[in-house]
Amino acid sequence: MTAAALAPPTLDFTDFQKQVLVTPEDSDLFLGGGRGGGKSFAVAILMLRHAEQYGQAARMLFVRRSFPGIVDFKQTTRDVFGLVYGRAASYNAAAHVWRLPNGATLQLDQLEGHVDFGKFQGKSYSLIATDEAGQYSDPAALDLLRSCLRAPAPMRPRFILAANPGGPGHGWLVRRHVFAAPPWTPYTEAKSGRRFINCPSLFTDNPFIDQREYDSQLSAATATDPELGRAWREGDWHVARGAYFSAVLNDNVMVEPWSPDTLPRIPDAPGGDRAFMQKMAALQRAGRSWGKLYLAHDFGVSAPSVTYVVAKSPGIEGPDGRFYPRGSIVLLDEYASHEPGSLSRGMQYTVPILSDRIRELAGRWSMRPEGVADDSIFSRTGATAGSISDEFRAAGVFFAPARKGDRIPGWERMRTLLQDAGKPTSPASTFPGCASIGGRPFRPCLATLARPTTLIPALLTTPRTRADTPLSAA
Repeated sequence: MTAAALAPPTLDFTDFQKQVLVTPEDSDLFLGGGRGGGKSFAVAILMLRHAEQYGQAARMLFVRRSFPGIVDFKQTTRDVFGLVYGRAASYNAAAHVWRLPNGATLQLDQLEGHVDFGKFQGKSYSLIATDEAGQYSDPAALDLLRSCLRAPAPMRPRFILAANPGGPGHGWLVRRHVFAAPPWTPYTEAKSGRRFINCPSLFTDNPFIDQREYDSQLSAATATDPELGRAWREGDWHVARGAYFSAVLNDNVMVEPWSPDTLPRIPDAPGGDRAFMQKMAALQRAGRSWGKLYLAHDFGVSAPSVTYVVAKSPGIEGPDGRFYPRGSIVLLDEYASHEPGSLSRGMQYTVPILSDRIRELAGRWSMRPEGVADDSIFSRTGATAGSISDEFRAAGVFFAPARKGDRIPGWERMRTLLQDAGKPTSPASTFPGCASIGGRPFRPCLATLARPTTLIPALLTTPRTRADTPLSAA
């Protein structure tokens, strides 16, 4: 049986690639959409044009998170440059650098994180591109590369991101680019202040692949995750794949925000409006008060600290008129000390500064600043102040150990409670092992999120163990 002959490479372009080529050069590009749409080839032809326009002044850089990821793009550039320049274009495999006949260069390199940025520092590039940008859970390393994007006038330095939905970086790509403006419409990306254009493509836009076969491969690859399959096939970025709780964050879990003045409970510090206090006391006597609120805190310095205001339902309705079974855990509010634009890097706050923020959070809910915290802050490190919990106590914030034990069982408890939200039975009564604050049981798990939170939807599964999150996220 004779194998079918492969068609030789050509410089024929898809309609998507043609449209990318006519975007204004003073705009950076986000090449999104789904898989198989020809984004990598579009990056290669943009580089070819850049080299032809600027000759020896063109200094281009292409990065991926790992060297194996560069192999496919190296072959794409071999096809493109080989068709145009033949043997006149040379590739130094040791340095991973293309030298084109007109003096333009293209460097293919790895950028895994901050540590790798050092090898680019001090260098200048007129065009920088990255493929599979969604592999970066934190865009900080890519942001740093912008410091290398400089060229003499009248050249227009350009930054190009290509990505598919569903990776660890799905969240920041959505926030910065996907929904910033309609496709092919310029927008200003808030972090960099640069003008971008979102250029989406789908495999059905690519006539140079066997679309039916590729559709079959996508279905097979995502047989156990049809939501991811839809994202790859349709370019649907509404999914939250790679996020630990994405499968259970739904309308049963995410409810409209509650406010302190609509939650039926007697404040921990009575006072204020007399009629309001009388009304709350009557609700408490009738068994319709939510009672005591608690804080749940996870400490961090280089990683973010996060503190939640948490309520446990006595088996009554909430302010939204929805019934919450007895023992249901409701997350009411949040303070997270992460850097703007990065959910994985903390603000390096000291305990006194964090305590001020936590007391402000508690004050909004007229509650005492007390609750549970991760066990590590109760360890005595030999410092004169004692443990971190002692520092909090001195600053007027009071925590007891959460006794959280192993992370993975804890994540599973939390996922189960989220999954059970909206069911008529008590989701909390199934799980023993509570901590005790003031003689009242408390479980640091959630049944319902009564506020749009930042960190819980963004918790990622670790690539090695999908039942866990990375330590930096935990």
